Amino acid sequence: MLALVYDGPGKRAWDHVPDPEVIDPEDAVVTVDAFTICGTDLHILRGDVPEVQPGRVLGHEAVGTVTAVGENVRTVRAGDRVLVSCISACGRCRFCREGRYGQCLGGGGWLLGHLIDGVQAEAVRIPFADGSVHKLPEGVSDETALMLADILPTSYEVGALNGGVRPGDTVVIVGAGPIGLAAVLSAGLYSPLRTIVVDPVESRRDAAVAVGADRVLSPDDDVAGTVRQLTGGLGADVAIEAVGVPATFDLAVGVVRPGGRVANVGVHGRPTTLHLEDLWSRDVTITTGLVDTFSTPMLLSLLQAGRVDVSRMVTHRFGFDEVPQAYDLFEDPVRSGALKVAVLRG
Repeated sequence: MLALVYDGPGKRAWDHVPDPEVIDPEDAVVTVDAFTICGTDLHILRGDVPEVQPGRVLGHEAVGTVTAVGENVRTVRAGDRVLVSCISACGRCRFCREGRYGQCLGGGGWLLGHLIDGVQAEAVRIPFADGSVHKLPEGVSDETALMLADILPTSYEVGALNGGVRPGDTVVIVGAGPIGLAAVLSAGLYSPLRTIVVDPVESRRDAAVAVGADRVLSPDDDVAGTVRQLTGGLGADVAIEAVGVPATFDLAVGVVRPGGRVANVGVHGRPTTLHLEDLWSRDVTITTGLVDTFSTPMLLSLLQAGRVDVSRMVTHRFGFDEVPQAYDLFEDPVRSGALKVAVLRG
């Protein structure tokens, strides 16, 4: 079969690899009907995730059809249409019992496209299938469901929940890429007073307004001053960092009020400085996290009921014979205006 293979930093190829098969009683094999590219895939290609070895099939966001299951799989069967979660869960270890699937001690966690072959392929083996795929209801399209494989649960759990967004809060989201835009949607579930999004790219600021942001700013603006002006001199109740570079982390910390919360969602590939000389007396809470995806069933229910609108997230679509072009476009989002790229079978 064909798959997107990581060949070392800066190297990728849409190439032939062996077909996946059931090798454990808890496995499922899924024919991939649609997948998308994540910013984390770009971090891998830059060499920011050294655990990923050359030869690995990338990707952890997909929708597909189950074609085979191991004898111990109970929740899905061949023919089921499923969402493939970016996180795999053994369901038995201490962390899985706490709903912290991203920290699974039983062989799960972030596996796909990281420690085992991922979903940017014609088919994929899914370990711990009972805890790692979700049957899709009728009426939810492949393209829409893709947003629940990673970015929506990530923005909800690591952004809105970790940040403790509450009704009446002022929320500042730094970064209007896919995760930042999903954070606008996630924070909106808690009725903040205002949501302010900061991004250097005009088209992404426009996209933030389209999904519900109340105010958009460029990093070249006086962001901290504007936030203080809007909040009576206090600062933001919650700042969500959705990029993963030192400058955006510093900006998120700089806009939050005393007693506020900073939720770091971005994937950081190099160190940043934590200015405790400024923060120690301000009662600021800073959280980090890898998504656990415990919220996926709830978010899927909201999606099915029309309570969450992710229709603006996918901006470009490609066929399985156009994967290299999809990557070329996604790697240059400023010029292309790309948010999420969907690769669709047939």
